[in-house]
Amino acid sequence: MAKPLKVDEVWLERIADLLNEMEFGSVSIVVHEGQIVQIERTERKRYDNKAAARTSSAGNAGKTSAESRGVSKA
Repeated sequence: MAKPLKVDEVWLERIADLLNEMEFGSVSIVVHEGQIVQIERTERKRYDNKAAARTSSAGNAGKTSAESRGVSKA
């Protein structure tokens, strides 16, 4: 029979700290014999590719495709 899970204020605070300011990700809680023994946080960062493409093409304005790739005309 499973032991009842013991969760005190310390663990609740630790879990809240890991979740604080996380936009995308997950928190995994490992329990052993009715006690939390480990918390894992996996965070994902998502980037807007459209914004990156605009920045990249704006920085290359007026350059040939070879120049924008760093190939010299020597």
